[in-house]
Amino acid sequence: MRDEDGLGGVTGAPRAGERGARAFLSTPMLVAWLLGLTAVIVVLDIATGAGIRLAPVLIFLPAFIAGVGTVRQTVAASVWVSLVVLGSAFYIGGSFTDSLIAMVFTAGFGALSVIGCRYRIHRDEEVTRLRSAAAALQRQLLRPLPVRTEQVVVDGAYQPVEEDSMVGGDIYEVAASPYGTRVLIADVQGKGLPAIGTAFAVLGAFREVAHREPALTMIVDTLESAVTRHNYFAMQTGEPERFVTALIIDIDSGTKVQTVNCGHIPPYLLRAGHAEPVALPGTGVPLGLGRLSREPHVVERFAFPHEATLLLCTDGVTEARDGNGDFYPLGARLRRWADVPPDRLAATLRADLARFTGGNPRDDIAVLVLHRESARQSVVRAADRAVPRGRVNRRAGTTP
Repeated sequence: MRDEDGLGGVTGAPRAGERGARAFLSTPMLVAWLLGLTAVIVVLDIATGAGIRLAPVLIFLPAFIAGVGTVRQTVAASVWVSLVVLGSAFYIGGSFTDSLIAMVFTAGFGALSVIGCRYRIHRDEEVTRLRSAAAALQRQLLRPLPVRTEQVVVDGAYQPVEEDSMVGGDIYEVAASPYGTRVLIADVQGKGLPAIGTAFAVLGAFREVAHREPALTMIVDTLESAVTRHNYFAMQTGEPERFVTALIIDIDSGTKVQTVNCGHIPPYLLRAGHAEPVALPGTGVPLGLGRLSREPHVVERFAFPHEATLLLCTDGVTEARDGNGDFYPLGARLRRWADVPPDRLAATLRADLARFTGGNPRDDIAVLVLHRESARQSVVRAADRAVPRGRVNRRAGTTP
């Protein structure tokens, strides 16, 4: 991701006009409602005469505006309806007491509508701040992209959903350890702020153990314990247990990488114009469900040669739907984009996903793009790192 996509390549903050920004009733629509309903009611009121007064029915119009409009629009609607009811009373005539009662109720109900509108807007602003704070916390705790290690360049996209009932627990991490580059992508079951707590438990455990343990199975066991402990404390506060799908990859200098798949979406390998999912027959149960399975997590190996690209994602991509309810065809899209440069693949996917969903994603979106440089580039970069400080770099013609 580039800087224009967001701070450090991590994206998702709503902008003006995007989903997540508050939308009010437009002024032309307000005028149309006021004039249209007023015309209908007044015509019927005049036609029926003083026997049946219909103008007071407009008393409910400010309440409707209060639910979808601004405070000024609600005030305007209340004043307008009061004037219409007053004018109707003078024009048609009738009992002074009835007209006075209608005016008092109209003015009082209009005032209550204005107060209700102010409360609604204040509540919406508070909820929006809480949603934005949760999404901002997610973005701040995740590593900015791209990340370059000795073995791989990691780019990607991250877009949290800023709705309190829909916010999820998608996380990722890249750790340059003494044993190679460890990559994690995970998705917590369920939605809402409690899911973020489980996600942070997994993220903290991975950051601690990825640099310490040489074996991938030990890393997975530590993550399993972290989810189990978090579920235990969550149950004491009345929260349900949650599981976490996760994919952990260990990349060293060889052309084969190790991985443990804990119920997550398999990665896609893009190379030489082809894009296919990586077959991982040893996929195990998600984190947090280890006690329900007798089979231990299996370390699998697959080829990740130089100049190849690996794409990892969460189900916010694969389970995205269009207006017809069809799922996003990730495999077909990646085969079409097999020749897209790795540094543009995540941006291309995110833009296409936005078009597919109509800009209305219902789940967090996390995508990681891992690219291995050519063997020659890796050797040159290793040689550059080996040049002692202060000596001339002959290839570049400069002094480091």
